[in-house]
Amino acid sequence: MPQISEREFEVLPLRVHAFLADVPLHDVWAVDLPRPRAGITLDEFRRRVASACLCTPSPVVRGLLNVRLFVGRFFGWDRTTFERTAPTFADRLTPADRARSLAPAGMPEGLFRVVYYFENEQLEEVINRTAHAAALSALVETANSYRFYFAVYVRNVGWLTPLYMALIDPFRKLIVYPSLLRTVRANWNKTFGTA
Repeated sequence: MPQISEREFEVLPLRVHAFLADVPLHDVWAVDLPRPRAGITLDEFRRRVASACLCTPSPVVRGLLNVRLFVGRFFGWDRTTFERTAPTFADRLTPADRARSLAPAGMPEGLFRVVYYFENEQLEEVINRTAHAAALSALVETANSYRFYFAVYVRNVGWLTPLYMALIDPFRKLIVYPSLLRTVRANWNKTFGTA
């Protein structure tokens, strides 16, 4: 699954570009999906997936996540008091964003919280002592296929953020994101009967 250039991503007509303009884009990935018909949206795809999760973690990814959560508990990185007192990206939502969103800001979504959920674009965030990160999922229809984008934005919360990101980057890039994007493709093929 390819990591793509920021330039390709930034030309897409997505709300996130203005919404997180001051937050560094850490990386962006894409996976091409067969086009069974026109007009499929990210919302339709999410609603039709049987597991209700587009990116199902593999056993290896779950193992890495469990190690990360254990270390986070040990060092106190994930204490909820920090998350509740930190400013969130959801604070940036305009009334128009809130009206357009299909899910309320702050709704839990696994380890993340929804910032907004539009028809073809979803932004979630996690805030802890290591980073304030946002994960964007977007679905774009092209002439012959669909392209699913997954982008990660990271705002520093202190001296630990650059060290933490450097430590986890090899795992994210070599194992986690390729695995998650393979499950997006598998869920797409199963949901829409494509190969």
